[in-house]
This record gives sequence, structure tokens and C-alpha cells, in this order.
Amino acid sequence: MYERRRHLYFAMMGTCIGLFVLAWAVVRLWSVPAAVGMCLFAMLIPPVAAVVANRRGPDDRWWDDPSGDPKSDEWWDELDGKRRY
Repeated sequence: MYERRRHLYFAMMGTCIGLFVLAWAVVRLWSVPAAVGMCLFAMLIPPVAAVVANRRGPDDRWWDDPSGDPKSDEWWDELDGKRRY
């Protein structure tokens, strides 16, 4: 799960950088408003990429450490479908 999120994050950030470079190296020669529009669109990508990278999947457990209470840990393991032996 982590690898897929990381790859998607880097792909989105690479697209963002590519849009900025393409906008001001090539597109501005033909149309400055189009280059500005590309930059505005590219500005929206980093926050979305951060949300995607930090999203938890349904199988990800955010409480990685046991609580120390054996009864509580047993209950959570039962909910997760894990058996403690």
C-alpha cells in the first residue's frame, strides 16, 4: 500500500514540475494566459498529492503500538481478524 501511494505522489509532483517548466519554457511563447492557466492548475496538484500520500487504506492500522491494556489489545485484534496465541 505504501509503495503505491509513494509512486502516485511522485508521479503527481513530477507532473506538477513538468507543467511549470512546460508553461514557462514553451507555452508562454504562444500564449501567456495559457501558461498562467497551466501554472494555476499545477498549483493545485501539491495539496492533492499530499492528501493522496497520507491517505490510509482500509487495511492500514493507525494504532500500530499496543496500548498496554491486554483486554483492549485483545478486543482490537479480534476486530482486525487477528488471533493472539
